[in-house]
Amino acid sequence: MNIAIIGATGWIGSTLMQEALSRQLPVTALVRDPAKLTGELADQVTARPLDLELAIDPQVFEGIDLVIAAVGGRASGQHQLMPSSAKALLEVLPKTQVKRLLWVGGAGSLEVAPGVTLVQSPDFPPEYKDEALAQGEALKVFRESDSAVNWTFVSPAAEIYPGDSEAAYRIGGDQFFTDDVGRSRISVTDYAKAMLDLIASDDYGRQRISVAY
Repeated sequence: MNIAIIGATGWIGSTLMQEALSRQLPVTALVRDPAKLTGELADQVTARPLDLELAIDPQVFEGIDLVIAAVGGRASGQHQLMPSSAKALLEVLPKTQVKRLLWVGGAGSLEVAPGVTLVQSPDFPPEYKDEALAQGEALKVFRESDSAVNWTFVSPAAEIYPGDSEAAYRIGGDQFFTDDVGRSRISVTDYAKAMLDLIASDDYGRQRISVAY
């Protein structure tokens, strides 16, 4: 199984890459600037340039079976990159041999009550609102698409943070859920484990799932 990770030099993307390498999976890093892959990682992965602000050349996915997309616009403030990238990938990937797309989603679109999402909560942090809304738009793109690609939108817990593996993760659906003390949390390492575990099966195709302790 040859996998490609879009955004492999980012925080979540790099954790996903390390988890994939620990499982001895061949990894291709699709990044805007391959020169950012340095040291030991540069020797373990194949790097190809991919700028999601430009038209995607299907050839960049040559030899790839599965794509994990960790698209983020927080650093540049270009949050619309998320829905536009989702649309572009759903259009381009059917022209390649890629059959599956795993998307690093957000928690803001999870339902805290029927018809009410987390981002609509009055205490939702305003500094993350634009990003959460953009991820919600990306989810809508996926749900309204008739692309042949088998996609899964993977929402982390509301609190995803640096750290090693802590506990067994749980998988939910569209509903926001918490642990025994009422917190919605997961370490980035366990989120990566959950994402890579999806590779072993075709479960959760064409749907959004959520991952938390």
